[in-house]
Amino acid sequence: MDPHLLRTYVTVARLASFSEAARELGYTQSAVSQHIAALEQDLGGPLLTRRPVAPTAAGERLLEHAGPLLLRLDAARADILRMAAAPQHGLTLVTTATALGPAVLGALPPAGVTLRVLTRAEIPAAVATGTADLGLVDGLAAPSDPLRLPDVAPLTARGVAEEPVSVLLPAGHPLAGRPGLRLGDLRDARWLDAPDAGLPLAQLRAATAGGGAFRPALRYEGTDVRTLTTLTAAGHGLTLLPRSAATAVPGTAAVPLTAPRLVHRTELLHGGSPGGAAAEVVRRLANGR
Repeated sequence: MDPHLLRTYVTVARLASFSEAARELGYTQSAVSQHIAALEQDLGGPLLTRRPVAPTAAGERLLEHAGPLLLRLDAARADILRMAAAPQHGLTLVTTATALGPAVLGALPPAGVTLRVLTRAEIPAAVATGTADLGLVDGLAAPSDPLRLPDVAPLTARGVAEEPVSVLLPAGHPLAGRPGLRLGDLRDARWLDAPDAGLPLAQLRAATAGGGAFRPALRYEGTDVRTLTTLTAAGHGLTLLPRSAATAVPGTAAVPLTAPRLVHRTELLHGGSPGGAAAEVVRRLANGR
């Protein structure tokens, strides 16, 4: 398939409009129509209904393939350009809200850093396509086990930090005075679902035998950890955080998670062979300083 035609199709399907897709892509509307017709002819059937503009069953299936295909093409282009380009003096780092630990902060250069907080799903794609030089992702894992990351491109992942995790509860919660808590005993508690600020509930379910429960009492769709801890202090639900983020939060109690044996793991992502400031950060973290 011609990737130009595929990209046009994805844009039309996303915007549900030939004219809006033409405006976004910088084509005429007739050119967009010709792209779609050529792709449909190549694949032997209709991919879009016209009124309204919507994917057919075959078009829906193509969309499932198109995202990863186009991302890999963008990643390949970025990788080659990165090899050919002169090293950049600045550094763009994308990170989750809870991945910036002392080791990483100590490895950053004193100037020239652009830091962006993104969702866990966005970070591998940002590094793969060259939008960022380096990425930091985090999550729950057994000690020394790597994180499970999406296969968006040939990225290198390096473990840079591990720390214990704590259950954050309101200060007046009946379990706040416990020396430790078992995750399995908290399945039916009131939880906050904050997949991009705390540790996702899906990871909690995966970490307990049989999964189940961990139903959210409130969903927070943001990346600010302070907002998340404020919600916990107000009694809207429990959350799981790395120990450093859960300690000394006003109005809350942080109780260590004792079972299962899990840690908060942070990994550094980069593509190819980083240059300039990015290479120095990788070197420092690899050497533990």
